[in-house]
Amino acid sequence: MSDNVPAPPLARGWQPRHVAIVMDGNGRWAQQRSLPRTAGHREGAKAVRRVVEACVERGIAVLTLFAFSSENWRRPRREIEILMNLFLTTLRSEIRRLDAANVCLRFIGDHHVFSSTLQDYMSKAEKRTMQNTGLRLVIAANYGGRWDIAQAARQAAADISVGRLRVDDLTPEVLHRYTCLADLPELDLFIRTGGEQRISNFLLWQLAYAELYFSERLWPDYDASDLEAACAAFASRQRRFGQTGEQVVQGSHA
Repeated sequence: MSDNVPAPPLARGWQPRHVAIVMDGNGRWAQQRSLPRTAGHREGAKAVRRVVEACVERGIAVLTLFAFSSENWRRPRREIEILMNLFLTTLRSEIRRLDAANVCLRFIGDHHVFSSTLQDYMSKAEKRTMQNTGLRLVIAANYGGRWDIAQAARQAAADISVGRLRVDDLTPEVLHRYTCLADLPELDLFIRTGGEQRISNFLLWQLAYAELYFSERLWPDYDASDLEAACAAFASRQRRFGQTGEQVVQGSHA
C-alpha cells in the first residue's frame, strides 16, 4: 500500500504511524513559575528531545511538530527574536544526535522570511540526514494549513497552465500530491498539549481522518508517559473511514 493513502479501517489496538503535535503551553509554564515566557520555550526544546526519543523507541514512522506558525509573527518582537535564536541553537546542538539516531529531518512551511543563516542551516540539516531510514521528523516552521492548501492549488494551477494536468483531472487525490506531506503516511494521531481544544491552522488538509487527542499537560512537562497515554487512547478507538463499526470488525477478521 502507498504511504500517501489512508490505511484500511482497523479494529482497536493499532499503533499510529504518523503523529503530529501542537506544542502548546510554554508561556503558561513559565508564567506559573514567575519566569519570562522565553524560559518556557527553552524548556519546551528539552521536551522535544524526550518525545523524539520516545517515538524512536516506539517505532513511530513520522512525527510532525508545529514549531512556529504563520500567525506567531504577531507575538512581541523580542519573543520572536529569541524564538528564532533558540530554533537555530537547538538545531546546531541536536543535529548530531538526530543523525546518530538515524532520524531523517525535514522542514515544511514558507521559509523565505527566515534569516539566511537559519535557512542555510535548515538546508544543511536536511541534507545531512536525508539518507537516514528511521523516524522521519518534520518541523513545521512559518507554516499554516491554509497556506499549505493554497500553495498546493498554485502548483496545480501552474501544471494546468502548461498542459501537464487537465482541470477535469484535479481531484482531491491529485491535489493531495501537491501538499507538503504528500509522500509520507497519512496523519493518524493529532495531539495538542496545554489544555486548549482547537486546531490552530495546523495540517488542515491532513487532519481529515486523524484522531484528535487533547492533553492538559503543558508542553515543557510533556514526556514519554504522556505520549504513551495518547497512543493508548488512539489504540482504544475504532477507525472507520466512513464504514460502519460492523464492517470494520468483519474486515479485521477476514
